[in-house]
Parts: sequence; C-alpha cells; structure tokens
Amino acid sequence: MAISPTLELDFRPRISTGRRVLLLARRNPLGVAGALIILALAMVAIFAPAIAPYDPSAQDAPIFLRPNADHWFGTDRFGRDIFSRVVFGTRISLGVGVVSVGLGTTVAALIGVVSGYFAGALDNAVQRLAETVMAFPALIFLLVIIAAFGPSIRNVTIAIGIGIIPGVQRVVRGAVLAERQNMYVEAARALGASDFRLVFRHVVPNVMALVIVLSTVLLGAAILAEASLSFLGLGVPPPNPSWGADLSGNARAFFQRAPWMAIFPGLALSLTVLAFNLLGDSIRDVLDPRLRGR
Repeated sequence: MAISPTLELDFRPRISTGRRVLLLARRNPLGVAGALIILALAMVAIFAPAIAPYDPSAQDAPIFLRPNADHWFGTDRFGRDIFSRVVFGTRISLGVGVVSVGLGTTVAALIGVVSGYFAGALDNAVQRLAETVMAFPALIFLLVIIAAFGPSIRNVTIAIGIGIIPGVQRVVRGAVLAERQNMYVEAARALGASDFRLVFRHVVPNVMALVIVLSTVLLGAAILAEASLSFLGLGVPPPNPSWGADLSGNARAFFQRAPWMAIFPGLALSLTVLAFNLLGDSIRDVLDPRLRGR
C-alpha cells in the first residue's frame, strides 16, 4: 500500500509591514538618519517662506552682525540674514539636484537598456560617444556647457543632468548585458516573447534597483556640483540664495572677520551631501541580494 505524502503546513507567524520597517530601521540606522535629514530638508524647502524670518535678499540689517537672537546665523557683508538665505538655498539645492538627477538617470537608463540589449553598431557608436564625453573632467564639461548657454537655474540643471548620462548609461548597459544572458530571458525568448516584452517585462525590472541606488547617490553629487558652479560664479545668478554662491562671494574674502558667513552654508551643504550618501548606501544594502543576508 502506497503511503501518501503528508501536507506540511507553515504555522510561522507572518511579519507585518510595520514590523519589517522597524527591523530594517534597526539594521540600517545610518540610512534612517539620512532619510530623516532629507525629510527635514524637504520640509524646510517646502515651507521656506514660513520658516525664514526675513527676506533672503533684503539688505536692511547691520553688516557683519554676529549670530544673535534676532539673526540666528548672523548677517553678511550686505546686511542680509544668513539663516534666511540658508533656508531658501535649500529650495534651490534640492530642486536642482532632484530635477537634474531625475532627468539624467531617466535618459541614461533608456540609452543603457537599448544599447546593452540590442548591442551591435548602435552600442559601439553610443559607447564611443560616451567615452569621448567622459574623457573631459566633469567640472570642465559643466563649465563648457554653462559658458555656452549662460548661468541660470535651468541651464545649471540641464548641464548637471547631461553630465550624469555617460557614466550612468555605462553602468546600466553592463547590468543589461549580464541580465540578457540569464536563463529566464532565454526561456521567455524560446516561448516567443517579443524584444519589447523581454526588455520591459524581464530586463528593466531587474536593473531598476541599480538605477534607484545610483539616483540616490548621485543626488548628493549633483547638489555639490551646483554649489561648485555657484562658487565659481557660473551657477545660480545673484541675488538668488545659493549655498555655493554664499560661500564664494560672501565668505571667502571675509572669513577671518566673519567666519559664520562660511560656516553655516558649508554645514548645510555638507549635511545634505552626507544624508544622501548615507541613504544611498543603505538602499544599496537593502536591494542588493548579496549584501541583504549580512
């Protein structure tokens, strides 16, 4: 008499979504700290008019005023409130970073997927063009674009987005080349799946985690690039509040007399870049299956 196999039931309790989030937060405290800092900065950018006590461009206060109860971060050489300029500068820095990275990674991902999946002459042409662009130092490439079209928030955003494309598309292309060799892609192709379905149903979902991680890490780099261009006088035009411009025009020549003019914009810039780097590293650890088990 044959013995029928027994049905094994799994009575282990299911972990709720909230508990999963708490466990993830305990394993990645630095990522949580970065996310909270970014959330706080986003709130500051959204509610900047309500948070800033003064008009960031107003020049009606005493110059070189030390931090006090009325002007928390002091004033600059024009009598402008530094705290208000730092608050409004959050809008420009986060706005330029998010838009430029979103534009650059989207275009780069499309180019990388098409180039990596179809390969051939198209792939060779795209990669030779990317190598030509990447041969120039990143800052020099940005300066050439800004010098050609003029300094403005829109041109700075577009220039940073263009500068992101070559490197990101090469990373995405490499991931696509690896994915298209997997057995599940070969099986789907053998079953008659079209190239369109293979790309958007099988390949793209498996490289999206990489794109998300790259986008998060590049946000800090994009904000730093905007500050660098503004520091050199080719970024956000005055009198718009910008951390990089305030570090250059206001603080560089008067650092010994009024060091607070450089300290507070520099701290805001450093904290923002650090927060995005911490968040990007944690997202990589969560989405990479090779690191998730650790």
